[in-house]
Amino acid sequence: MLLDVNRKLFARSDRVKGIDFHPTEPWLLTGLYNGTVNIYNHETGALVKTFEVAEVPVRCVRFIPRKNWFVAGSDDFQLRVFNYNTHEKVAAFEAHPDYIRCLTVHPSASIVLTGSDDMTIKAWDWDKQWRCIQTYEGHTHYIMNIAVNPKDSNTFASACLDRTVKMWSLGAPSANFTMEAHDKGVNYVEFYPGADKPYLVTASDDKTVKIWDYLSKSCVQTLESHTNNVLFAVFHPNLPLIVSGGEDGTVKLWNSGTYRLENTLSYALERAWCIAVRKNANEVAVGYDEGVVVVKLGRDEPTFSMDPSGKLIYTRTNEVLSGNIQTIADADITDGNRIPLAIKEIGTTEIFATSLSHSPNGRFVTVVGDGEYIVYTALAWRNKAFGNGSSFAWAGDSNTYAVLEGRTKVRVYKNFRERPGAPMKGAGSWSLEGLHGGTLLGGRGSGFVVFWDWETGEVVRRIDVDAKDIHWSGSGELVALCAEDSYYVLRFDRDAYNTKLDEGVDASDEGVEEAFEIVAEIPEQVKTAKWIGDCFIYTLASNRLNYFVGSESYTITPFDQPLYLLGYIPAHNRVYLADKDLSVYSYALSLSLVEYQTAVLRGDMDSAAEILPTIPKEQRNRVASFLEGRGLKELALEVTTDLDQKFDLSLQLDDLDAAVEIARQVPELEAEPKWKAIGDRALATWRFDLARESFEKAGDLSALMLLLLSIGDKDGLAKLAVSAEQKGQNNLAFASLLQLGNPAACVELLIKTERTPEAAMFARTYIPDKVPEAVSAWRSDLQGKNKGKIAAAIASPDENVELFEEGWKDSVHRLETAELQHPPLPINGE
Repeated sequence: MLLDVNRKLFARSDRVKGIDFHPTEPWLLTGLYNGTVNIYNHETGALVKTFEVAEVPVRCVRFIPRKNWFVAGSDDFQLRVFNYNTHEKVAAFEAHPDYIRCLTVHPSASIVLTGSDDMTIKAWDWDKQWRCIQTYEGHTHYIMNIAVNPKDSNTFASACLDRTVKMWSLGAPSANFTMEAHDKGVNYVEFYPGADKPYLVTASDDKTVKIWDYLSKSCVQTLESHTNNVLFAVFHPNLPLIVSGGEDGTVKLWNSGTYRLENTLSYALERAWCIAVRKNANEVAVGYDEGVVVVKLGRDEPTFSMDPSGKLIYTRTNEVLSGNIQTIADADITDGNRIPLAIKEIGTTEIFATSLSHSPNGRFVTVVGDGEYIVYTALAWRNKAFGNGSSFAWAGDSNTYAVLEGRTKVRVYKNFRERPGAPMKGAGSWSLEGLHGGTLLGGRGSGFVVFWDWETGEVVRRIDVDAKDIHWSGSGELVALCAEDSYYVLRFDRDAYNTKLDEGVDASDEGVEEAFEIVAEIPEQVKTAKWIGDCFIYTLASNRLNYFVGSESYTITPFDQPLYLLGYIPAHNRVYLADKDLSVYSYALSLSLVEYQTAVLRGDMDSAAEILPTIPKEQRNRVASFLEGRGLKELALEVTTDLDQKFDLSLQLDDLDAAVEIARQVPELEAEPKWKAIGDRALATWRFDLARESFEKAGDLSALMLLLLSIGDKDGLAKLAVSAEQKGQNNLAFASLLQLGNPAACVELLIKTERTPEAAMFARTYIPDKVPEAVSAWRSDLQGKNKGKIAAAIASPDENVELFEEGWKDSVHRLETAELQHPPLPINGE
């Protein structure tokens, strides 16, 4: 089985005896021989939390995510429970009179099962204050491991050093049955997670791993390769693998279908003690004498293919399942909602699929994996052809395909027979990583892509780009080369290629340069993609659905989880996607919208005008945004149905009457910024009456004052002063009154707003008749602040010189502070 093995976390620590993945957080829980419990972020490698649990070894740990807890069993006989968010110790009690060797958390009930060196298993219910609700007796040695049956959560199995595996029911103290499993002690037992096989896997000190049918109580297979005690063995939940490890320091990967040893991993951390498998990803964590390692096996992406009619085929381990998206009623579909899809099993495949691909006409499906390929009929799922090959590519006619054997040998088949004649030229001299079908056969290597003509085998063009995928459009004119951080769209010109060949150009090595011209380079990381006509639809690593048309890309929607593109159904006008569990989602994308955009980009406005009426109304705003981006604002204004967009376009086009109509239709609170924008634009276009109306409705008194001063409207300025005072905009009211030449009203305003020192100074300068009134108000103000002596000094400065100076300084300070807050306005041009 050709699986990539990538190490994600490597952390040295004291001996790791227990380990567990959190189901939703990126956390790994480890219990150490020194009594510590650590939580790592297995994505970043950081140590997130540390708990000093005991002074003796912690042999087993498990998350209880529904309670935000973890539970730990240790050699001081104590079972301890901690809240991993608050670090609070929730419970601690003596669970057994000997070492607690293993524990497991029931998947649905509020029960923790513990196994001990006292040869018993106990069930503890946290909803009943951690009371022991059952004790299970029958083993005659240390209990090493407990596993709950995923097919029947009322039963569980236990592994013991007495060489047996026992099956129990939660409510009964004695075992349902016992299997004499190994010649020496049994260290581990685990159930097969699928529904199709009643299997157990066991690991033993006799250096073997065994697979059992627990219904017939018979041994199905014995796996022999370890050179020392085997301490764990588990079925992988997503891959057809059994993972085992032990005191020889190795972790072995076995094919759970053929029971063949596929790989042996060694990280030089001494003995391997424990294992955890992350159920929603292909990640495995192993605890060693000297630390912990997390590895990712294969890839998380699902293996699927959808033909043009909407028939979806995907694999789950060796099962092949099918669903038909064409049958989904469009009325029931909402953007972003999961679509209920009827799924049926149509067969199995002999190899573990790493890729699936429909033929262009949808009649055949190719499965590639384990260095082999098999071509099946899509309907009956019958084997049509098979052979050795690490990569497979269909030509455009569904009768021709190519297979890559090893890295250098490319075989071409027609009507399921190898085609005689010259092979693809130069293929033997290049190390290829994969083949890609389409108008031309594409070969992808490290740092280059080469295109061959299907019929002649000639090199059409070799391009130096480090691509990871190649996608041809249905028309055969456009091709997308997807690199790590960007993608390139090229146009294939067959006429130019043929012309150069007719001129005698030697195309043996690099091909013909004129065969391709670059259309666009888009700096986006493509994950999955499809061409719909000349529209390139794709998903991004940043969880967005985009499409490319012409020379630009546009976003259809973001989403909050990784989704993979299945395809497009023109009859539904929808794009269909799936998550890694093949739950299906969809988003609307009108094909007429894409055709319209293509026509506009071609400059064919007559065709665009014919297509426009066919575009659904809910897509019109997207059309308007596209037109606005192309500078066609008049057309965008005609198309859009969004009032905000229509308003913005009206302002940009100086169609202020249309903008006014829109502002009058929206609620008052939303209208204020629109009226302000209209007023600013009206000033720029010399429409003073409209500007005045707009500023009044927007309540923008500052702009209105400047306008009124500019046009010399004395009555308007007087009304403005009243309005400003009513709204508490006193500086504006003061400036308006001053410009009107009404200093008496200015003094009264200053007195009314408790700025009496300024009132006195202003009156002394501009209107002496108001000085007594202003000084009287000033004196009253000071008396109200318990400064009666200072007030008296102001009234009789000659008799109280020192007090007058003190009062004067206080007033000047207040005046300076006021000036800092309210700078003085120029008077009469000064």
